[in-house]
Amino acid sequence: MVSGGMACVKYLTFLFNLIFAITGIVFIAVGTVILVVYSGYNNFMDSWFFAAPVLMIVVGVVVFIVSFFGCCGAVKENHCMIITFSVLLLVIFAMELGAGIAGYMMQGEVSTMVANRLNTTMGEYLTDEDIHKSWDIMQHDLKCCGMIDANDWARAGFPDNTVPNSCCKEVPQGNTCDSNSIHVYGDGCMISLQNAIESNALTLGGVGIGIAIIQLIGVIFACCLARSIRREYQTVETAAH
Repeated sequence: MVSGGMACVKYLTFLFNLIFAITGIVFIAVGTVILVVYSGYNNFMDSWFFAAPVLMIVVGVVVFIVSFFGCCGAVKENHCMIITFSVLLLVIFAMELGAGIAGYMMQGEVSTMVANRLNTTMGEYLTDEDIHKSWDIMQHDLKCCGMIDANDWARAGFPDNTVPNSCCKEVPQGNTCDSNSIHVYGDGCMISLQNAIESNALTLGGVGIGIAIIQLIGVIFACCLARSIRREYQTVETAAH
């Protein structure tokens, strides 16, 4: 049984694993929320954007399972379980770090992706019900209208300054939303959507890297504990001979 300073490391390792279990649940919850919240925006984003929340859910499940090895290994002082925990945690650390770096690197692609998608789908607003719904959801949620401004809807087939009703804060009953109305949203959706995506990406990347650093500290504690347990096993074996 470990003693002295290593006993403190043992309980710190156990505490770290409880935190890991909680972060695993948080990862699963955040990834699920992102998939649900942005499900109506799928027409404006490439498939790689939705790979990030799916990866978060997978990592969250793995972290939750791995934390079990760490907790059991720390409590039972099982050298094999603690080593297994350390190796798996290092793999997760590498995954999170890689995902965080990839997220930051992909930031430059967001503006191009959003511009291309909005430009393509705007022309299909009147003919595709799914795209029609996506634009309405986005304009209502982000309080925006068109790509750059409300005048963009003229080239999508809207006559006489009319725009989708989702462009207006209020639409008088029986009337249509007008690009010259005082109720029309003044900001374009391209910048609003780009800012929303980049803001969420930075937040998620920062949280992921922060948690990865904490996990690295946990690995160090676990390795110290495993080394202490191994040393005591060797001491007991030597004394027995």
